[in-house]
Amino acid sequence: MICDISESYFIIISMSAIRRQIVLGILGSQLDSGLDELRWKQWRPSVGICQHEDLVVDRFELLIEPRQQALGELVARDIRSVSPETEVRLHAFALADPWDFEEVFARLHEFARGYPFRTEDEDYLIHITTGTHVAQICLFLLAESRHLPGRLLQTSPPPRSEMGAGRYRIIDLDLSKYDALATRFAQEQQEDLTFLKSGIETRNLAFNALIERIERVAIASASPVLLTGPTGAGKSQLARRIYELKLRRQQLQGAFIEVNCATLRGDQAMSALFGHTKGAFTGAMAARPGLLKSADGGLLFLDEIGELGLDEQAMLLRAIEEKRFLPVGADRELASDFQLIAGTNRDLGERIAEGLFREDLLARINLWTFRLPALAERREDIEPNLDYELDRFAAASGNRVRMNKEARRRFLQFAESSEATWPGNFRDLNAAVTRMATLATGGRVTVEEVVAEMSRLQATWARRPNVDDDRLLRELLTPAKLAQIDAFDREQLRAVVAACRRSKSLSDAGRALFSVSRKAKSQPNDADRLRKYLARYGLSWSDVATFSHSGSP
Repeated sequence: MICDISESYFIIISMSAIRRQIVLGILGSQLDSGLDELRWKQWRPSVGICQHEDLVVDRFELLIEPRQQALGELVARDIRSVSPETEVRLHAFALADPWDFEEVFARLHEFARGYPFRTEDEDYLIHITTGTHVAQICLFLLAESRHLPGRLLQTSPPPRSEMGAGRYRIIDLDLSKYDALATRFAQEQQEDLTFLKSGIETRNLAFNALIERIERVAIASASPVLLTGPTGAGKSQLARRIYELKLRRQQLQGAFIEVNCATLRGDQAMSALFGHTKGAFTGAMAARPGLLKSADGGLLFLDEIGELGLDEQAMLLRAIEEKRFLPVGADRELASDFQLIAGTNRDLGERIAEGLFREDLLARINLWTFRLPALAERREDIEPNLDYELDRFAAASGNRVRMNKEARRRFLQFAESSEATWPGNFRDLNAAVTRMATLATGGRVTVEEVVAEMSRLQATWARRPNVDDDRLLRELLTPAKLAQIDAFDREQLRAVVAACRRSKSLSDAGRALFSVSRKAKSQPNDADRLRKYLARYGLSWSDVATFSHSGSP
């Protein structure tokens, strides 16, 4: 008796643990049709689903248009004949136009919201083989958004020489379950990031995060991008890599057109950008298409856009917004569909205040703005960039040049310290490597070449005019606070901020600033001394040492 109760209890528990399988589908007015006995000699997707021995269907929810009622009832009877255990429910699914995406999606969405899903004990398969292509797309979208909480069921006919249920495949849209796909996507993104960085394995965390954001925007958006940062920070090279990335993904077909706006002056600026007709002005012997037209279907990089004249800015704004512009001397507009990347080392907000830049143009190109840091702000990336520059030299000259161990150590010790200001950024680094590699004998840079180059750089930097660090102070302090600082103290604060921006840490900056006076102290605490100095102005190390960027997608 006890044995019988235990067995019954076990059977009840086992039955309750079995999940029911439900199919949701749309009646195929063509594929599911058929007359008399001939219908059994053709593949009919909705019936075929229930003919698979390894696919048990407990219930089939079949959506039918009212005018297909007779066919729906026939298909329901045929399903019951091949699979008696399958319950078939017919649902009226009226459509004025089965090819109208908005209507079809709305009706399927309405069905999904009203259906009593029981995901705790039922599994759902969404059949996407029948119905119009519009309906199939809508079912996919609703399954992806989990309005239809199931997996996709795709069916196909048997080989032509055979008869039967055909084949089926179940697709789960949860990509996290597909290790191969997840790995492929991750690998693809990493390849894109490496490509944007020219293959350089950069180590600066903030810069790597910046490149990740740029990669996401470059792939997902065709809106203008604004690259800011000091001269030589790599804006031009990054713009070209963005273009090449989009070209690889077939998001662009046209050319990469680059122009430095600082070189465009007077009447020639209009002609260079927008083109001109023959005879438009003295010397116009032939028509010229202009750079905007040349960039049609491609990417236009306007470097130093802050130097562009106001008239050119007005025409550029219209060209960005309407994709049309008027060449000089023409009475008919031209069309050009280009993506714009603009670069500047200027504070465009200041240019607006000075009346030299249009506020509406900045608003249009400022959707995605990314500031590229100076080389001195990412000193940990100097070593991989050193290797990159040596590779570039080898490619350009045909001569592979290396650095011996001590020479490499001496150069990096200098390059990564606060002694090296790198005002020209990567241009300075490229020039330094080119000189050392060119002068190296036997294909190897020695300590002698490194020491000579260090002296040359320091002498060159000492002769350069001081950079305007007022911009840094305006980033850190309000106009009211700046107005309360004496000119003498402001000069000192500018020098301190500039030193902090060149240093890797608070201690490194302190050692550079107090290199003389610290010798007179038995226990120098340069970091604490610098921290207290900054606190006098309400500043901290994190305020003055980090660089900012905007435009996260």
